[in-house]
Parts: sequence; structure tokens; C-alpha cells
Amino acid sequence: MGTVGYYVALPFIYGISLLPFPLLYLLSDGIYWILFRLIGYRKDVVLTNLRNSFPEKSEAEIKAIADRFFRWFCDLVLETLKTLTISPEQTRERVRFENVDLLRSYAEQGKSIILVLGHYGNWELAGARYSAEAGIPPLYVIYHPLANTHFDRLVYHMRTRHGTRLYTMKETSKAMIRDKDLLTATAFIADQTPAPERAYWMSFLNQDTPVFLGTEALSKKLDKPIVYIRITRPERGRYVMSVECLVDAPRNTEEGEITEIHTRRLEQDIRLHPELWLWTHRRWKHRRPGSVI
Repeated sequence: MGTVGYYVALPFIYGISLLPFPLLYLLSDGIYWILFRLIGYRKDVVLTNLRNSFPEKSEAEIKAIADRFFRWFCDLVLETLKTLTISPEQTRERVRFENVDLLRSYAEQGKSIILVLGHYGNWELAGARYSAEAGIPPLYVIYHPLANTHFDRLVYHMRTRHGTRLYTMKETSKAMIRDKDLLTATAFIADQTPAPERAYWMSFLNQDTPVFLGTEALSKKLDKPIVYIRITRPERGRYVMSVECLVDAPRNTEEGEITEIHTRRLEQDIRLHPELWLWTHRRWKHRRPGSVI
């Protein structure tokens, strides 16, 4: 989409963002029926991912999870647009933040941390909620800039308007080393698909899966504890965000240990509520180098 398309879309994007939540979810229901019931957007990808991840489940169970996922996915997209205009007070109302004292204790010690999470729950709304909390390490999020510069500026504004800072993926290592004396909480969304030859390979959701090693490597290099963020959804439009320390002394761990720990922790959450993970991507498109087909 070019410049003209961006400026045509912008009023609609902000118009959706300004909708009250009841109308937002009414719109979400309509989009669900169009995208998934009529068009079948990425339906085959989602069903294939679910079947391979949960071979023990029946076809009826798989289709029920897929349907719940599609409904949540539509909510997720519109809730993300909502962060363009949502107030800090509204984020506190919509997202309950538990176990915050753990983060305050790190801040009081002047100790920076690495936050690890997945594409699970609503990570965008969680970022806004985190930055609305006082007395905890400031949030830095790693992101991949969009090819369209207009939309990239819009997303940058959306993610930073509550106080969150951003590192691009390319600058992450240098920027974290540069800022090592600042109090920071750097968030890694660690379930993305890395290049197979540079990945750590492990079994995840019953499949041979490449995992980024950057989270582990930087936590060891900078000696920053690994704190996991869990985001659950007790009801529509309401989330609970909680934190727990996974690795307090990263330099005392074996190679691959941190990667195994945070990936297993995410897998545990996905198994509990599979409809809250992002199934639309081809996450298992790569094969382990040297493997036999």
C-alpha cells in the first residue's frame, strides 16, 4: 500500500480505534464471519499447525480450537488498533498486572532484566499496560520495522505513546550493550522463526522447531535475569498479565538451557489455552540443517 492508500486508510484506522469497546467487539464479530466463515483466511495453515501440535486431539477438538482462535484473532487486531488512542487509565482497567513487586525489587536494586514472552494473549496491550505502571524498570521492546515507512511511523507511534522505548532487531545487540548502565527491561518475543542455520533446535509442540538464541546470548553476555510474562484472558476484553523469574543467574547456565526453559514455559501456556497463540504463521516451514526428509 502506497502513500495514497495510507492516507485513505488512516481515518478508518483511527475511527476504529476511537470506538467504545462494545462497538469494537461487535465489529470484530462481523470481521470474524467475513474473514473466516466466508473467505477462510489462512484456515488451512491454522488447522495444519493445530493438528501437528496436538496429534492427541480429535478433529472436532481441533476445529473447536481453531474457531476460538479465529474469534480471538479478530479481537486482537482491533484491540491492537485501540492502543492508538487508549488512555493509561483504560489499560489499567482492561489489564490486571499481577506480581509487580518482583519488577519493583529489580528496580530498587538498579538491576536490569530481560523479559521474554510469545505471541500469546495481547502483547501490544500488555506493553501499554506495563508502561502505565510506576516504579518498575522502563520497557524497551525489540521490533522489526515495516517496509512501508508510513505504516512504520504509525506503529512506532502506537507502541511508544505510553512511554515504551523501541530497539530495531538489527540494532538490538549494540543498543543493549550501549545502554548496559541504564535501568531497562528489554522484551524479547521469542517465538518467531529464525534462520535455520543460526537457530537452536528443539522439540516444541511435538515438532522439531528452530528457536532464536539471541535472548539467551544477551542475557549471558550482560548477566540480566530472564523474567517471563504470561498474558491470559479470563473474559473477552479483559487480560491478566503476570511475571515470574525463570533464570536469576544466566551466566551459571549451560548452553541452550535458557532457551529450553523459556520455550518450555511458553509451551505450557499454549497447551492450557491454545486459542490465545498466533497460529496463522507457517512456523515450521524450515527443516533442521542436515536432516533427512
